[in-house]
Parts: sequence; C-alpha cells; structure tokens
Amino acid sequence: MSKNAKIAAGAAVVGLVLWLGLGLPFWAALLIVVGVPAVAYLALDPSQRRRLRRVARKELGR
Repeated sequence: MSKNAKIAAGAAVVGLVLWLGLGLPFWAALLIVVGVPAVAYLALDPSQRRRLRRVARKELGR
C-alpha cells in the first residue's frame, strides 16, 4: 500500500468516525477532513511550503 493510499484510507476512516460516530452532518465531516490539512498548509511560511513541495517531488521520483 502506497503512502498516498494510506493517507486516503486514514482520511476516509476519520470522515466516517466524524459522520457516523459523532453524528456530524456529512458536509461538516467533509469540511473538517479537507479543511484541516488545507489550513495547516496555508499556515506554513513560503520557505517551508517550497521545502515541502521539493520533498514531495523527490518522493515521486521527479
């Protein structure tokens, strides 16, 4: 199982727990699953974002 597949599976599990386990509406669970990583990325400095993109490209073999 690739790293991206593990991340996607984890996000799906978290979404299901938020949706079914806590009784949140589907849109709220989706907003949390997508929004938290987006806000975390935007909170990085520009130099940290560049470094993160560079590391991600190296993992892809570019």
